[in-house]
Amino acid sequence: MKSNKKKLLSEEREELLTILKARFEKNINLHKGIAWAAVQEKLEAHAEKLWSLSEMEKTGGEPDVIGYDKKNDQYIFYDCSAESPKGRRSLCYDHEALESRKEHKPQDSAIEMAANMGIELLSEEEYRALQQLGKFDLKTSSWVKTPAAIRKHGGAIFCDRRYDHVFTYHNGAESYYAARGFRGSLKV
Repeated sequence: MKSNKKKLLSEEREELLTILKARFEKNINLHKGIAWAAVQEKLEAHAEKLWSLSEMEKTGGEPDVIGYDKKNDQYIFYDCSAESPKGRRSLCYDHEALESRKEHKPQDSAIEMAANMGIELLSEEEYRALQQLGKFDLKTSSWVKTPAAIRKHGGAIFCDRRYDHVFTYHNGAESYYAARGFRGSLKV
């Protein structure tokens, strides 16, 4: 059986919750002071968010809770895979960049794919915060939200970790590489 668009079947929902709970318990250092029962309650109350988490999981993101936003009463999930998610690589930055390519177009763009998944690209600040929780993108890189002032000139920014340091770089937004994807965030 296949799930409906943006809605999981009950068995898919249960399987995803099992995966998320196991990951949550394995990586307790990412979310000290947060109880799984509270997270699961929020997830069960927001089926559309479960669908987005399922998309993050399917594309190799290994989503996990990295914090809690008290002001908005939301748990924050980031892609916590060691490398940029495999199912989200070889993408240019956004639709404009995709359309500007005359040949050898990638399948999609990071911004459009994230929007279709119901998630947001990490900002540079969020990416750096994630790197405080572990060592990510030691062999890959990830597009991050690009400031409008850079994007209007045709550029986009991405980050990675090399030499035990987090770097931010620039590239033409239309570029894409097998080792560059994007990491997303979701608030529930």
